[in-house]
Amino acid sequence: MLYEIVQNFFPHHGGIANLLHYITFRAGAACLTSLIIALFAGPSFILFLKSLGKQPIRELGPERHISEKADTPTMGGLLILFSAPLSLFFWGNLHNGFLWAAIIAFLAFGLIGFWDDFLKVAKKNTNGVPGRIRLLCEFAIAGGISIWIELLTPHELRNGVAIPFLKDVVIPLGTFFPIFAMVFIAGFGNAVNLTDGLDGLATVPTIIASLVFAIIAYNIGNRIFANYLGVPFIPGTGELTVFCAALIGACLGFLWFNAPPAEIFMGDTGSLALGAALGTIAVAVKNELVLCLVGGIFVVETLSVILQVFWFKRTGKRIFLMAPLHHHFEKKGWEEPKIVIRFWIIALVLGLLGLATLKLR
Repeated sequence: MLYEIVQNFFPHHGGIANLLHYITFRAGAACLTSLIIALFAGPSFILFLKSLGKQPIRELGPERHISEKADTPTMGGLLILFSAPLSLFFWGNLHNGFLWAAIIAFLAFGLIGFWDDFLKVAKKNTNGVPGRIRLLCEFAIAGGISIWIELLTPHELRNGVAIPFLKDVVIPLGTFFPIFAMVFIAGFGNAVNLTDGLDGLATVPTIIASLVFAIIAYNIGNRIFANYLGVPFIPGTGELTVFCAALIGACLGFLWFNAPPAEIFMGDTGSLALGAALGTIAVAVKNELVLCLVGGIFVVETLSVILQVFWFKRTGKRIFLMAPLHHHFEKKGWEEPKIVIRFWIIALVLGLLGLATLKLR
């Protein structure tokens, strides 16, 4: 809103108003604004979610979760869904199609997660929305977002996937691209969802990935920087920097209340939304493979579930003591803070490697 007012009524005004024309300034302001909103709104959200009920804990999960986490309210992702878009309303360029594609993917997947969480809380079970219906909704939304992004992208880059570490190399996927993008967005939403099993485990890797992609989006949306770095230039994607910054602020605010011992859980409401948002940003800036590197924690957690299910169906035996992978380490006797902090360290290293793909070409 502030950006729109300045753009329309003070297009050539100097001073503070001129700062709003800079993506970097608006990104910093969006991050700070969403953080403040989350910190102030957090206690009210916690009281409201406590009134709805408690998250049922899976009996097959780690034993300590039943005693330690049973009284903690879920659907805390609503705090993120509230803080980030409200911040973008003030600081985002609301005429930017890429920004709206990310916002809609973020909110739509958040609504699917809320639907799932609400059924779990209301019915006191761990099933939620039937898997097929949930996947159908996710693919429908992700498919629409993929086509939208495809139409916003320059024709020569429209159906391609950029290859990290190679200068100006884009693999054309043709008509297969929307399907690839649809699966990627929905898949990454579920990957973050699978990772969200311990206090703060998914939040900090999401913050790191958002920071990396804020930098990537800024460079890819700037013709001079894109040409210098040898990456595809996609007009309009620089605005996703503001979106990533708003996500970072909202996640930091949520983490304030989610830090061990958690006062609130993110639930599918937040994890699905964050994963879909990251997937959408990666598709928009043609860096899907880089997100697989930066979000390696999410990828490995998902692969651990796939391998566990596949191997158990074939042999009747398990590869891991429990999947996703973080539960395997819990079963081995690792304390929760040790698992979480070590995963954070790995996520930070992967984030640095992801940033290196901008220069090492």
